[in-house]
Amino acid sequence: MTNGNENIDIAIVGGGVSGAYSAWQLKQKFPDKKIVLFEGSNHIGGRLLSVKPPGINNMVAELGGMRILENTQYRIVALIKKLNKQLAAKDKIELYDFPVDQPQNIAYLRGFHLRLSYFTKKPNKVPYNLSFLERGMSPGSIIVNAIEQIVPGITNEALSEEQRREMAHNANFAGRPLYEQGFWNVLARIITGEAYELSVDAGGYNSTLTNWNAADAIPWYLSDFGISPEYKGFKKGFQQVPESVATLFKDIGGEIRLSTKVDGFERVGDKFQLSVKGETIAAESLILAMPRRSLDLLAPNSPLLQEEAIESLISSVTPRPLFKLFTTYTSPWWRAAGDTNAQGNFVPVESGRTVTDLPVRQTYYWPKDNGEPATEGPSMLMASYDDGTNVGFWDGLRPQRRQAWKKGLEVAEIINPFEGECSEEERNLNPWFQYYAGKPMVAEVARQLAVIHDLSYTPEVKNAAFRDWGDDPFGGGWNSWNIGVQSSEVIPKIVKPLEDCPLYICGEAYSNSQGWVEGALETADLVLEKFDICPL
Repeated sequence: MTNGNENIDIAIVGGGVSGAYSAWQLKQKFPDKKIVLFEGSNHIGGRLLSVKPPGINNMVAELGGMRILENTQYRIVALIKKLNKQLAAKDKIELYDFPVDQPQNIAYLRGFHLRLSYFTKKPNKVPYNLSFLERGMSPGSIIVNAIEQIVPGITNEALSEEQRREMAHNANFAGRPLYEQGFWNVLARIITGEAYELSVDAGGYNSTLTNWNAADAIPWYLSDFGISPEYKGFKKGFQQVPESVATLFKDIGGEIRLSTKVDGFERVGDKFQLSVKGETIAAESLILAMPRRSLDLLAPNSPLLQEEAIESLISSVTPRPLFKLFTTYTSPWWRAAGDTNAQGNFVPVESGRTVTDLPVRQTYYWPKDNGEPATEGPSMLMASYDDGTNVGFWDGLRPQRRQAWKKGLEVAEIINPFEGECSEEERNLNPWFQYYAGKPMVAEVARQLAVIHDLSYTPEVKNAAFRDWGDDPFGGGWNSWNIGVQSSEVIPKIVKPLEDCPLYICGEAYSNSQGWVEGALETADLVLEKFDICPL
């Protein structure tokens, strides 16, 4: 690379939450410095992607992250409060109670239709060969009970997140440090194989119980599923958070360059030389706000990332593929799959989720933007929320991964798209239509939904939107710590991997809250502390 055609003070690569937040905080601290945020796609948000379904004005589809844990994730809560103090009344970020499991909802497992309440109320109907102690427990309770046996005392609700994490990181199990063992491996010592399969099948996720670092998986699992989680959704969509941050950054003189991919960088003298669209840009400091796969894509043209000291830190996590598919309808037909309660009253299926061991895995009956269920009129499902091994089922029904980014596209071209119903004007203006699903995929999802709900007829899909986060440049919907890694040592190192070089790395991938915006903010704050900026 030659000397830079342009000189900037701080370059930030990656327009997700950690990148946008870092840029905004740095510009407030250093108003006279030239700070530029580079983003390869055409929008701010990273894996937060909120789109309006055509013809349904009171709903927002979350193709990416969709909720926060208000009772444990203090950074995102603090950021929202901070933003709302500066935003105009019409632009304030509003939350609603995000529903998850309802007792009348369905668990379709091993060919049997169950209600979620059956796990504890009618355990003999659950088609798994559970032990005497396991039968009658919910799938989540089975895992929490096992965790308590692996790390005694860790499920005490009086403990803080930090205390649980410290307990797990310092724990030994069966004579070995817990961080040297896989989550699945230690669970297999406590629960039966049938209980494990039930917990995976009915839990809705494959990757959360797979063999990742047990010392990190245990406190992570308890935060999300185990200790009284309180979920909140976003009235205007979760993407509003990074978009609001980006707006405030620009308002005070920051610069954002969308559709601007950084192809590589090198250190020349006391500056970084960034290769951007065939030109070279010089920067005093460089922040890479990116997950592992994005760093891997950058590494071939970035000698510093190939150094063993940095490469070993980057490779300490594994990306986990994940996708979401939303479908819309003229009415909430799924309400007919409800149940009759003890008083003889019909209780419809209308909020929260249904789970299955079929490849669609999880279906969410999507709420209106106030958190209330749709009871009539145009409605929407998150028809499939799929991760881990089940993602492979869809390989023949979606575009091949890792091709679109090479061609400079954000998402892959769909050969046979499900185009849906709308006016040409809306098709051209609504971002929903940037994320087509293929016709065969929509048809297969519709078939599985009919089976799960035990309905011989389900209305046709009106519109569909699909986002595969396993595709480049993300490589996964979230990242998990590898077995044998001591995350408490990696995290402080990777935020500034070289002592004498102003190179920084942040994002959820290398945090204590992987897969959550909270993790992105955690590591961004660690980077910002290097610039003497107080954390949230």
